[in-house]
Amino acid sequence: MSTSYLDAENRVVSGANGVDYAYREVGASEIPLVLLQHFRGNLDNWDPALIDALASKRRVVMFDNAGVGGSTGTTPSDFTQMARDAIAFLAAMQLDRVNLLGFSIGSFVAQEIALCRPALVRNIVLASSAPKGADGMHGWAPEVIDAVGQPQTNPDGYLRVFFAPSATSQRAGQQTAQRIFAGRKDDRDAPTNWQTRQQQYDAVCAWGEPNHALLQRLSAIRHPVFVANGDSDPMILPHYSYLLAGLMPQARLKIYPDSAHGFLFQHHAEFAADVETFLAETAPR
Repeated sequence: MSTSYLDAENRVVSGANGVDYAYREVGASEIPLVLLQHFRGNLDNWDPALIDALASKRRVVMFDNAGVGGSTGTTPSDFTQMARDAIAFLAAMQLDRVNLLGFSIGSFVAQEIALCRPALVRNIVLASSAPKGADGMHGWAPEVIDAVGQPQTNPDGYLRVFFAPSATSQRAGQQTAQRIFAGRKDDRDAPTNWQTRQQQYDAVCAWGEPNHALLQRLSAIRHPVFVANGDSDPMILPHYSYLLAGLMPQARLKIYPDSAHGFLFQHHAEFAADVETFLAETAPR
């Protein structure tokens, strides 16, 4: 198995749902850490520095969900079905116990997996996340859609949403972009298409329809949970992280300074260490 994400082999596994899932993995551990990707992201949109830091002590598995990147099938327009598709991937990989790290819309999928198949999940990390039904989450701000929701993505828009306006954060963003977009030269993943973007955004809007009764669902997630965000995230505002953490019985929270939606890339070493500490402290004795 590869020791570096930049060298990780592209692999395919076939699910019982008829989807062929593209995936990569690095590191080794008894219980893997399975990563769930952000809006429009594929295997190449993970920061190699973060993955390598996580994989220094863990088996880390990344995959494209149904219809995304190199995986076949059609991207659903709701996160419950995305969760079921993710569960089909885990079954195909013969993984019956996992830790989850969901980033952005991947964190919505992680919540649904924990509710749908609680025995499958040991611990959960929710990065840049929000609960279903929270007021003010119905769609993203126009400046966010303009930056990352157009048919053609652009580097300036990525930097505006994923990193804070400060010189320090923007410099970290440029370094992150270099690692992500220029680090892997060969055997890159297939890009996500416009249909995937549309379906994912339909799911985002449905998730954000105000319905405070849905917030109570999260009391059923009794797993240890680590909720994290950047203090300047314009896509999923930090106050949703506080709300989310308050709704789950075993949640802890950390807000990272001078960072935005991509705080976990900017603060990759600190975040990876925090994740490892969380997983180690909450592992069964």
